[in-house]
Amino acid sequence: MKKWLRTLTMTAAVAVTLAACGAGEEAPATDEEAAPGGGAVEATDFTVGMVTDVGGIDDKSFNQSSWEGLSLFGSEFGLEEGTDYRYLQSGDMAEFEPNLRTLVREDVDLVWGIGFLMEDAIRTIAQQVEDAQLAIVDSVVADEDGVPLANVANITFKEHEGSFLVGVAAGLQTTGNKVGFIGGVEGSLIKKFENGFKAGVKAVNPDAEVIVQYAESFNNPDRGSQIANTMYSQGADIIYHAAGDTGNGLFTEAINRARNGENVWAIGVDRDQHEEGVFGDDGQSVTLTSMVKRVDRAVYLVSERTMNGDFPGGEVLEFGLDDEAVGIAPSQDNMSEEALQAVQDYQAQIQGGDISVPQTDEEYEEYLSSL
Repeated sequence: MKKWLRTLTMTAAVAVTLAACGAGEEAPATDEEAAPGGGAVEATDFTVGMVTDVGGIDDKSFNQSSWEGLSLFGSEFGLEEGTDYRYLQSGDMAEFEPNLRTLVREDVDLVWGIGFLMEDAIRTIAQQVEDAQLAIVDSVVADEDGVPLANVANITFKEHEGSFLVGVAAGLQTTGNKVGFIGGVEGSLIKKFENGFKAGVKAVNPDAEVIVQYAESFNNPDRGSQIANTMYSQGADIIYHAAGDTGNGLFTEAINRARNGENVWAIGVDRDQHEEGVFGDDGQSVTLTSMVKRVDRAVYLVSERTMNGDFPGGEVLEFGLDDEAVGIAPSQDNMSEEALQAVQDYQAQIQGGDISVPQTDEEYEEYLSSL
């Protein structure tokens, strides 16, 4: 049976590492969390580099989370930033391949491509330089037969599961029965965010309307503000984004309206975006919650595994609720007790197999028919 027909699951090594992370023993993600080993170890000669997506290293979302994971990995294992671990920033998609190629030519042991938009560039280099060790987030790099390339580690997430949970929160806390979703570039990945969110909303509030619009960019905050302005003007009071730096425009618009006395909320993505919604002197935030996607955790663990001589080339590693790799952000002060309880209940149902969260438009329609 070809590899692409097999169930795509985490390898045992990663699964065991994640499963061992419980309360008080959470795997590393940011500088605010504990890391395995409890401190830096002796430096090695391992080198690792990452190429950012177009949102930039400080996008307060996807790229930033990835870099936080790599930075923590480097510091914990005694690596020197700028020499042993570093990043190259991409201003646009045309810079993906040159940036990746630069790191490969420098014989960096593990080269990360952050984002599904880098799939073609990763494939080109992987096929040309067979001894390179490459990793990509949010995509599977395969050959013409659909078989994952042997020198690429493919990191994926069950974003639809986490999006379902923030959808539950939105469905219960909307006062006008109208919420919104802003996507970056439309495609199968962001559709997982969209359909999971819509399913969560409908699970608890079948009468709610979900407005959906794509910005067709992950790097245009002004466009994000424009879309948010339109949605709020149409009566949406809660908007969830999966749009990288474009989504930062959502917070700008929500803050402006909140300062004018409007009761509107934003839902963040990838990392806890509570701070992005803060306005005024009292620390109040327009961020209702965020769907945390632990790219930082995945980057750390796969980098460590590769350093230890177990590069997962040709494998597809999928991280979800069971791995504490997606879910609701720890900042929950703006969520109602009803919403918090419902999130817990629905998470248990998803993990127990009672709910299959839709990823595609077709699956979403099937899901609606089952309600």
